[in-house]
Amino acid sequence: MTIPKHILPVIVIAQFCCTSLWFAGNGVMSDLIREFDLQPEALGHLTSAVQFGFISGTLIFAVLTVADRISPSKVFLWCAIAGAVCNLGILWEKNSLASLFTLRATTGFFLAGIYPVGMKIAADYYSKGLGKSLGYLVGALVLGTAFPHLLSSLPAMYDWEQVIIVVSGIALAGGLLMFLMVPDGPNRKAGKRTSFLTAFRVFRNIDFRAAAFGYFGHMWELYAFWTFIPLVIMQYSGFHGEPISAVSLWSFIIIGIGGLSCVAGGYLSTKWGEVRVAFASLGLSGLCCLLSPLFFLQEIPGLMLTFLVFWGIVVIADSPLFSTLVAHNAEPRIKGSALTLVNCIGFALTILSIQLLNWLSDTIRFHYLYLFLVPGPVLGLLALRSLVRSPGPVSRD
Repeated sequence: MTIPKHILPVIVIAQFCCTSLWFAGNGVMSDLIREFDLQPEALGHLTSAVQFGFISGTLIFAVLTVADRISPSKVFLWCAIAGAVCNLGILWEKNSLASLFTLRATTGFFLAGIYPVGMKIAADYYSKGLGKSLGYLVGALVLGTAFPHLLSSLPAMYDWEQVIIVVSGIALAGGLLMFLMVPDGPNRKAGKRTSFLTAFRVFRNIDFRAAAFGYFGHMWELYAFWTFIPLVIMQYSGFHGEPISAVSLWSFIIIGIGGLSCVAGGYLSTKWGEVRVAFASLGLSGLCCLLSPLFFLQEIPGLMLTFLVFWGIVVIADSPLFSTLVAHNAEPRIKGSALTLVNCIGFALTILSIQLLNWLSDTIRFHYLYLFLVPGPVLGLLALRSLVRSPGPVSRD
């Protein structure tokens, strides 16, 4: 079957639009802290709220096999609408930390019907070259995640409320785009029953476990690195006195450049294989964790920013490849639930790493903050060793 040329671009654009909800709060965090009289540690708490909501949503979606039993495009649309509405709730003038936490957690819950479901939709269309396709898709997630930081840096955005409204608007547009232009894919095999064990039996597969645990190590590092980028830049002596828009712009560059590396990693995987490219990316990212104090202590802004940009490239390049490995090693009828479940566990780990760094940011110098992310890449590399030695997974589609 010939796949229409518009399918992948539409999935990518819709994913970008809807995942901009993820860091909508982070993009205006300094404004939220001032507007609602929050403490600085609200950065970690509100970011963790999104992750908590996401893992709750992914767990429920996986156990109920939602993406396998209901048209994925419909799930994507309704979750985009609900997520956009929850994001607009941030504008309520009587918000407190508790209400903001609830709103961000609810937004995260509905993101469970966007990010992994978007990957499911792509997998239903592209059984061959899935790594390349997911490279575009995760690249869209990265740009969507960074987008609120870019909006905050623009002179045209006079206040933080505009950022929230724009993000919700494009999320609604993305959901409608997916629903109207991307029907169920030719490789979709609808599930027929709900079973708690169905969602977890995928871990019986040795290769699936290796790919999943590699992904878990990657996730321990990824969102904690992204979350504290603005803090690291603001705490650095070379940026004292700089306007917040400069910090937002550099945060966008450091996070957003990973979108390009996801695409590049997808293309490289067609030549060297998903496992080898993922292993190399995770190794380089772990090395950045280990070397971070050496670069931060130099007190040379250009050197630090160059290092962070490189780290932003390698920290995410392996993400679509892990998703590809997970999809290829899952049974076709529960592929959507397998992707969702692995996302659920991975994002649960991000809460632990974010809260760890949130606590440490008040007790140690920021130069050493990222050292505590080293265990993630190390354990991920150990999990991947068996796949590196093997010829690679074979698609079951």
